[in-house]
Amino acid sequence: MELLREHKIRTLIDIRSFPTSKVEHFKREEMEQWLPEHEVEYVWLGKELGGYRRGGYRAHMKTKLFRDGAKKLLELAEKQRVCIMCMETNPKYCHRRFVSAYLERRGVKVVHVIKKGQVSLMKFKEVMDISLREEDANP
Repeated sequence: MELLREHKIRTLIDIRSFPTSKVEHFKREEMEQWLPEHEVEYVWLGKELGGYRRGGYRAHMKTKLFRDGAKKLLELAEKQRVCIMCMETNPKYCHRRFVSAYLERRGVKVVHVIKKGQVSLMKFKEVMDISLREEDANP
């Protein structure tokens, strides 16, 4: 909660395909309860943006399902400050790097919240070779 407050996050977007955890309060059903108590909206977009995709995440990024999820994420971000979360702390080792690259290519400023007092402005669009021509043609 401290990290969300520190960064003035109003909506937490969970992009875990399987929104569960060994840590009880990080399970979807728990987060749906306690986040609103702290005035943070919880949204699960794991169906659209979650990892572990047959054929890999790059292939998934070319699907309508991914574009629909990205559109929902962008619509939420237009209204208030959001963050996306997954299980892996470092986005370098997580499918969030693909989502981040997609957003960066659309001019969205992406800040990676690592831990209290620390953020990263790592730019994934510059280090990843992702072909998004199809998505660019069908935003």
